Amino acid sequence: MEQKYVDLHSHSTASDGTLTPTQLMQAASRGGLVGIALTDHDTGNGLKEAGAEARRLGLRFVPGVEISADYDIPGAVHILGHFIDPDAPGLLDMSRLLLEARNARNPRIIARLNEVGCRITMEQVEAIARENVPADQPVVIGRPHIARALLNAGCVSTIKQAFNVYLGEGGSAYFPKERLTPRQSIECIHNAGGLATLAHPTQLKVDRPHTQTIISFLAEAGLDGLEIWHADHTPKDSEFFMELARRYDLAPTGGSDFHGHNKADIALGRGRNNVRVPVEILDNLEARWRARQGARPVA
Repeated sequence: MEQKYVDLHSHSTASDGTLTPTQLMQAASRGGLVGIALTDHDTGNGLKEAGAEARRLGLRFVPGVEISADYDIPGAVHILGHFIDPDAPGLLDMSRLLLEARNARNPRIIARLNEVGCRITMEQVEAIARENVPADQPVVIGRPHIARALLNAGCVSTIKQAFNVYLGEGGSAYFPKERLTPRQSIECIHNAGGLATLAHPTQLKVDRPHTQTIISFLAEAGLDGLEIWHADHTPKDSEFFMELARRYDLAPTGGSDFHGHNKADIALGRGRNNVRVPVEILDNLEARWRARQGARPVA
């Protein structure tokens, strides 16, 4: 029997991806996936559109979100929500507050870039973010859009260089953004009816004993799952994270973290290290969600 695959971590033009929610569902179908989660940064604006197209195509669709949490470590703590209600009041409030903070940060980044000789404008960045987004829909501007503006202006030769030199932590134009605590992020997802999972744990950028300590803390705070397979994970990474998932009773998840052209080396459903997430992982995640929330249909 042929193995079927899903992708439980992807982004659209509702945040910093380059495919619209509809185009993303179509790409998933063309790529032979049987299920997909849309997990845009800090917003569920694309979920209804994606869900409608997924139903038309016969895809299993998981409405999701990705929330950046504040934690005092070198790397990033990102909490994915799976099976969320995009209309949950708490989620809408969280999205509004975080997007307002993001929008306040972007002009500061661009002003600093101009100070160091990178002549780009907010209008140029907005035009990049607006590509493929209907005029009547809101757009979320993020650092990948600024990185593309830097690339277009000839200030960098790659998107990666833009983050290494200017936009990433330690870069000359980096400013932190407003974030929830990990516990607040998990509670927000639970209040929206979803499961909370830790995304790409290699991006914590700490050693394995410290990684285990953080995951133990998050499990105590209510974390439901752990992303085992990701574009940044080696097979040995995945083995280590699976061991932790078993130890702390966390549902294993996985996905490519697809962003389209903003991360051109990451393919939907495969990532960059041939990420392949069997459909049984979605079956298990959905069973855990139903046990937590009671049987209710997926959007």
